[in-house]
Amino acid sequence: MTPDYWQSACDVLAQRCEVMKRLIETYPVARLRMRGNPFQTLARAIVGQQISVKAAQSVWNKTVAAVGEMAPANILAATEGELRAAGLSRQKISYLKDLAARFADGRIKPRRWRALSDQQIIDELVEVKGIGRWTAEMFLIFYLMRPNIWPVDDIGLIRAIEKHYCGGERLAKREVQAHLQRFEPWGTVATWYLWRSLEPVPVIY
Repeated sequence: MTPDYWQSACDVLAQRCEVMKRLIETYPVARLRMRGNPFQTLARAIVGQQISVKAAQSVWNKTVAAVGEMAPANILAATEGELRAAGLSRQKISYLKDLAARFADGRIKPRRWRALSDQQIIDELVEVKGIGRWTAEMFLIFYLMRPNIWPVDDIGLIRAIEKHYCGGERLAKREVQAHLQRFEPWGTVATWYLWRSLEPVPVIY
């Protein structure tokens, strides 16, 4: 599933910004796509914290092989040894266990999220152990497909902005945030193409 705003956003960004025009033309089949369900999306984001896309996919595949379907009950039933053997750190195991418990006991209610603002969802998700703002933003992008997410703490986004707009010069967080002005209200789409410019493997959570 690709969001229905995607092509309109690409048209606007290409007209507004030469860098975006070039990236959109370079990656014509790149599209944001959703897969899985809310639990799987959040679990993927946890698994992917601080490692490459390729490494995250490898750990994910091994974890699924170890537990079967990636579902709260299966994560709760898995032993630490099984999850460690899949490549998960003890910290990430504790995060996945906490996430699974919250889904299992109803503390997390996905049906509510469609009616909430981006910030309200972030505020709710960061209460989960191991989920910070970056992980919540990945969820907003890859599951809820909110159109104007700009994850200023994402190292890939930062490096792409530095590369394409600043001649490689290092930027402070506030300077990365300021670049959103040129892309609003399509920050998510701009982020996607900036990621593609650095990472040949498409990101899908």
